[in-house]
Amino acid sequence: MTTLPASTSRKLGLVIDLDTCVGCHACVISCKGWNTENYGAPLSDQDPYGDDPRGTFLNRVHSYEVQPLAQSDKVQPTAQIFHFPKSCLHCEDAPCVTVCPTGASYKRVEDGIVLVNESDCIGCGLCAWACPYGAREMDAAEGVMKKCTLCVDRIYNENLPEVDRTPACVRTCPAGARHFGDLGDPDSDVSRLVAERGGIDLMPEQGTRPVNQYLPPRPRDRLDGAGEIDVLAPFLEPVAEEPKGFLGWLDKTLEKL
Repeated sequence: MTTLPASTSRKLGLVIDLDTCVGCHACVISCKGWNTENYGAPLSDQDPYGDDPRGTFLNRVHSYEVQPLAQSDKVQPTAQIFHFPKSCLHCEDAPCVTVCPTGASYKRVEDGIVLVNESDCIGCGLCAWACPYGAREMDAAEGVMKKCTLCVDRIYNENLPEVDRTPACVRTCPAGARHFGDLGDPDSDVSRLVAERGGIDLMPEQGTRPVNQYLPPRPRDRLDGAGEIDVLAPFLEPVAEEPKGFLGWLDKTLEKL
């Protein structure tokens, strides 16, 4: 079995804003593209254009309809759709690491990233069984376990422009819902964001102490009498009661004909 480090120099991870994510799956596609061509490549697909397409994805987005609880003195809130991105959370007490019989799964001391040494992986699936988040992916073609690496081959790559030294999913997100940084540094941008927005652990009862944090959705603004407002009304109103300028002159001229 693999032993977890007592501590890590940094805690690199993601902060995902559930209030901002629009469920566009751009992070899923960029993750698949980058990791199919670089570290841990390829991420195989089985029957991608057939009746039963399957494949290996290190990042997935699930969508849920949530019905807010009714308040006794208020109208029942309307249901809302939330998009929930999910990948490896690089837990501090990662059970996927300690259960690995060959030491293929390990947590790096220098930055806290959890990785898989594919040459040592025997594809037993114990790590997938141990992960409470379902973040491990068995590559059917390779017969080994694969997972989010936080794009370790990007974030340290000095051949890339500094702006690109961030996970592909973060770089791609059009809504700015994904943030990357050192969550072990209380003064980092991601740590301050978590403090300001009340970031939460996913399934804290599991005791895995995930590094990745989620920012909860904020309450939706409501406007009294909103049901009586026609949102298209401003676009249906005439631009001007009386035509002016050239159009005004033309209108008067045509009236005389």
